Amino acid sequence: MERNHVLNVVIKHIKLNIDNLDKVEIDPTRSMASYGSSSLDTVEIVSGVMRELKIRVPRTKLANLGNINELVDLFLQTANSSVA
Repeated sequence: MERNHVLNVVIKHIKLNIDNLDKVEIDPTRSMASYGSSSLDTVEIVSGVMRELKIRVPRTKLANLGNINELVDLFLQTANSSVA
């Protein structure tokens, strides 16, 4: 799975779950909270991405992520390790 694909899926779900981001360019070095994501929004985003990518990440691994890039990297690592 390619990093750009995972990033695009994450951005799609961010825009689906957080209001008023339709025309905003998402900077992956920022956190979802900086775009107005509540904890419930974040759960919805992460769950939606995992469903779409058909991967499962333990919630404990999500706790210390600082920005969108770190989330993408975790999803990518999980997807690639499940293929191997």
